[in-house]
Amino acid sequence: MSDQHNSDLHDEVSELERKSATAARLFDIRRIIGGLFVVYGIIVTIAGITASDADLKKAEDININLWTGLGMLALGLFFLGWLWLRPAVAPAQGPADD
Repeated sequence: MSDQHNSDLHDEVSELERKSATAARLFDIRRIIGGLFVVYGIIVTIAGITASDADLKKAEDININLWTGLGMLALGLFFLGWLWLRPAVAPAQGPADD
């Protein structure tokens, strides 16, 4: 009976470790930062593309929204690329003490 209990406990611990690794990947800060920068970068880039001549004159003919939006897109894509190239790995556990 104790072998069955140990096996059930081991299965439960294994399942919790898999869930923990999935949560670590899902809530990786690089995914959050990258996603937000991409979304806001798209919005600001569109604002820069659709800027009027009056808006450009206010900024001394520098389309700051366009440049800022492109910079935000680049930074967001960098974070998402970093996440893709180096995915989060759950920390390895040492041998269990019996």
